Amino acid sequence: MEADLVKRAGVPFEAVDAAGVHGVGLRALPGNLARLSRGYLQARRILDRFRPDALFFTGGYVAVPVALAARTRPGRKPPVILYVPDIEPGLALKTLARFADHIALTTSESQAYFPRRKGQALSVTGYPTRPELTAWDYHQACRTLGVSEDLPVLLVVGGSTGAQSINRALWQVLHRLLARAQVIHLTGRLDWPQVDKVRSRLDASLSSRYIAHPYLHSEQMGAAFTAATVVLSRAGASSLGEYPLFGLPAILVPYPYAWRYQQVNAQFLAERGAAVIVQDADLPERLLDTALDLLHNPQRCEQMRQAMRSLALPDAARSIAGIIQDLALRNGLQGGSL
Repeated sequence: MEADLVKRAGVPFEAVDAAGVHGVGLRALPGNLARLSRGYLQARRILDRFRPDALFFTGGYVAVPVALAARTRPGRKPPVILYVPDIEPGLALKTLARFADHIALTTSESQAYFPRRKGQALSVTGYPTRPELTAWDYHQACRTLGVSEDLPVLLVVGGSTGAQSINRALWQVLHRLLARAQVIHLTGRLDWPQVDKVRSRLDASLSSRYIAHPYLHSEQMGAAFTAATVVLSRAGASSLGEYPLFGLPAILVPYPYAWRYQQVNAQFLAERGAAVIVQDADLPERLLDTALDLLHNPQRCEQMRQAMRSLALPDAARSIAGIIQDLALRNGLQGGSL
């Protein structure tokens, strides 16, 4: 998925073999270590050819072989910048932190996970968002997506592949929800084939209130955020940046099988009055009441909207880019690409 998006943006892309080693089990460990070894050799070749002026990492185990290859190359070492999207960093970022010259954080809460090291800087930049997201006004967004301005809108986001438990819970209550609201549903590609069957069970009078897409690219995702009254989604790192940018009240359903990163993100927003947390196992029973309570409570929605908007740092991308450029220039451009 990421490779397709990077290529679509016209950015050169190189793949590096990598695999996780934490919590994978003894049977998978030898194979994963072998993939990391191959990735290390691939990264050495890429770095020798590309000759970067700086290295920028945002986590994930693919970063580890690249960072190790950079540190063991002869000659001048390019500066390393880390960006921590989630509040709690993953194992890869914790490992890479010891090599980093500068660590950029989405929120100040993440500072507790990084003991200060001599010569290392920490900055709270916020979560970087794409400028095209905010190019929409409300009326234009509603027209583009085909939603009415007369009823509240629940935006349901499942990520690029989808969140099956969210999709299933929504479909169970969809008829009752559409009686009082509209739904923009980004199903993800895995569950997209089920949409026609779901739509065929809806009353004709309600079908037009259900706007489903497998995925929206960035140029239209801003329209969905602009038109929405409330969003229902997982609590990935983007919820810390995109929802504050739009002041969008959120119902967050942390993914239960990925350590606790999403739970920590969700708690951060909920403790500040910007979101409501519903656990994945409770979603089928709680989705309808929770959504309608927010969609038809303008006063509470406005309070949550203001709380969410107060967390926005809209210049995050520019701040992170400035850190990268400053360190690369300070280190002395080597004739490669920045």
